[in-house]
Amino acid sequence: MSRFVLITPDPEFEKRVRTATAGMSGSMQWFKAAYLPEGPQEILSQLLGEPPEVFILGPGLDLSESLKLASLMDLQYPEISVVLAEDQTAELVLGAMRSGVRDILSPSAEVDEIRIMMERACLAAAGRRRGLAPSSAENASYRSGGRVIAVMSPKGGVGKTTVATNLAVGLGQIAPMGVVIVDLDLQFGDVASGLLLDPERTITDAVLGPASQDSMVLKTYLSVHPASIYALCAPKNPIDMDKISAAHVTQLLEQLRHEFQFVVVDTAPGLGEHVLAALENATDAVWVCGMDIPSIRGLQSGLRILDELQLLPEHRHVVLNMADRKSGLVLKDVEATIGVPVDVAIPRSRTLPYSTNKGIPLLQDGTRDAAQKGLRLLVERFKPNWEERTRKQVHRRAVVR
Repeated sequence: MSRFVLITPDPEFEKRVRTATAGMSGSMQWFKAAYLPEGPQEILSQLLGEPPEVFILGPGLDLSESLKLASLMDLQYPEISVVLAEDQTAELVLGAMRSGVRDILSPSAEVDEIRIMMERACLAAAGRRRGLAPSSAENASYRSGGRVIAVMSPKGGVGKTTVATNLAVGLGQIAPMGVVIVDLDLQFGDVASGLLLDPERTITDAVLGPASQDSMVLKTYLSVHPASIYALCAPKNPIDMDKISAAHVTQLLEQLRHEFQFVVVDTAPGLGEHVLAALENATDAVWVCGMDIPSIRGLQSGLRILDELQLLPEHRHVVLNMADRKSGLVLKDVEATIGVPVDVAIPRSRTLPYSTNKGIPLLQDGTRDAAQKGLRLLVERFKPNWEERTRKQVHRRAVVR
């Protein structure tokens, strides 16, 4: 079966696409032509086996004809993703959306960018074939959308962003290109530096521009990370926080949950309006606290207040970061104070802050470290079969070494 079908007269573009898809399953068939057939059936009749997953309409084709073919493809073969290679304009994005184009690829895109887009298009095709949303192909229990995971801490300085970035990277190993991390610390967010990213667009662009009404446009605003995840970073100017309302946050998370299997939200410390909006839309809350009294008491107060407001998400995951017996506290003290079990303990580590400082999360780096086990245990809690385990296993007492 030809998994990819490319139509373009441009041999240099064909070479890049072929290189990008070389390591992926299935083959690519190239139609070297500067024109398009009347309908998709004329092309599909020349292929053997099952229909392909992705149609790439490359440079050198008439744009109006490309959009016409995309419309017919979307109507007759909705399980096939159509990728259009054109320079983006606002007018083109709108026309492509109406025609059912899955993604728009720059004609000058490099091999790595093409590969990422092909992987994304294949995931979308697989999701459509199973009758699921593209972001939910891995787990039928989330047909209404992916899991929104709010990483929370009433107090700052407990390693919340470190936990969030490692969680996103770990989930990216479960669902490549099916994870996005959103930096909701709108004044002093560090997701960009924690992932060594220099984003062209930020959350400000995503909620105030055309992306707020169109998920296809929104995807073009996301930054692609080498760990097969996406990121939507905090504003570069802290003043932009005043432009973003709780309603903007709600709309953004609603869009993302229908496009991705996992949406990891790194929230700001405290319980501001943006954090509360994230909690209202979250399926899971990862509570991070350190092994110090101010942090533990802050978590206790936060859980109590949110319980009174009925804003606690369905799934709870309590993470004790920088766990150390030498702190003068023991695990029983922490659990007795916050009133719930600690699910994951991440031991104090020199490697973990170092990995954050260099912008390569520990779960991406692969460096052997005591903290790695705790981070992987946290990732494990989001695997599809986790809920099948007994309650005792779900909240098995953590161990502090």
